[in-house]
Amino acid sequence: MADVDATKSLGGLLNGIAQKVYYNNTEITEELLKNELYAELPQDEFTALHGRMKGLLKSIAAADMDHGQLEAFLTAQARRQGGGGVTAEQAAALSRFWKSQRVRVRESLLAQSRWEPGLRGLSWRVDLQTAASRGDAAHGGPVALMELELGRAGQDSEFVCLEFDETKVNQVLKQMSDIQESIDRVVHRT
Repeated sequence: MADVDATKSLGGLLNGIAQKVYYNNTEITEELLKNELYAELPQDEFTALHGRMKGLLKSIAAADMDHGQLEAFLTAQARRQGGGGVTAEQAAALSRFWKSQRVRVRESLLAQSRWEPGLRGLSWRVDLQTAASRGDAAHGGPVALMELELGRAGQDSEFVCLEFDETKVNQVLKQMSDIQESIDRVVHRT
């Protein structure tokens, strides 16, 4: 019965760490996890266990380990000497947790790595502007019109419309060329 309780507590600890680290649940704290799951464990032992499990989860998630990689990683961790490794029960709990949560953790990591708002769409066209439409008899050249669709996850899009004359288009193209040259210099150095 003690093994079942230990397994449940470790599973709860892993879920709590994931809630805090990957799912941004601010209600989950280290103190809450200790009080709810490991009330009888001395604070220093809990801190060590929490830190070790959090570190292992971060390593597993960062590598997005598949089943084979996970088993090899956990086997290597179990063989470590000096308290830095994992027990067979901890390895089994980590394996069960990762099997059930891998997709959700990966999606969370991807969402956290995206800039917001994101570009959802872009459309453009070139128009010939007449003097009557501008109210200015001197201007009648081509104009590039660009519409950007921006949005945050789960929200409606916002639209930004930009208008460029030939000079502005050339300036943008020059800046993009400068950026590409900078990237090429960095890439060719390594």
